[in-house]
Amino acid sequence: MKGITRKERFKEVIKYFQQAMPEPETELEYQDPYELIVAVILSAQCTDKRVNMISPAFFRQYPTAESLAASTPEKVYELIKSCSYPNNKAKHLVGMARTLVNEFKNTVPADVELLQRLPGVGRKSANVIASVIYRMPVMPVDTHVFRVSWRIGLTSGARTPLQTEKQLVQNFPVELIRNAHHWLILHGRYICTARNPKCAECGLQKICKYFNAKIKTT
Repeated sequence: MKGITRKERFKEVIKYFQQAMPEPETELEYQDPYELIVAVILSAQCTDKRVNMISPAFFRQYPTAESLAASTPEKVYELIKSCSYPNNKAKHLVGMARTLVNEFKNTVPADVELLQRLPGVGRKSANVIASVIYRMPVMPVDTHVFRVSWRIGLTSGARTPLQTEKQLVQNFPVELIRNAHHWLILHGRYICTARNPKCAECGLQKICKYFNAKIKTT
């Protein structure tokens, strides 16, 4: 599709995903806000599949923030040692639980800035929690979202996750921002992979900058 504007590209992306993925959701398994925070902390540089393997035993041992707050990083480590960076995550999980209980009266805040006061919760993680739990119109940007939005051509000149976040939030309709995060992350996870993207299986070929540039060079 020659001469397509960014506005038109967003329109085509929305049209495609609303048909292909009308009700996208996180692949992390959780039952309540506390469990989601734990899963999100565990998921840093780790697959959702691995987190979902770890979390059932974890939540049997620590079903509430209070029970986790009363534990120690050494004990938590034994339950999560099969995920990436278990030492740091064990410390973050216990610190998160203690902060949640002591500072927030065991209520997970909806505000992204307040969420970042929880150990182990950066801006991306805070956006995930606010989006999934409170359905806030925020855009978590992980490596998948960063890569996919750049390849398709939804972002331009964005060198950081925050720059990517701002451009995506500015151009997606507010009521679709939450879905858009899931669309981009799942597309990056299963189709627009970092290595050997499955362009032949992608329904966005016509408007994808990466695909069309690749076609021109072959």
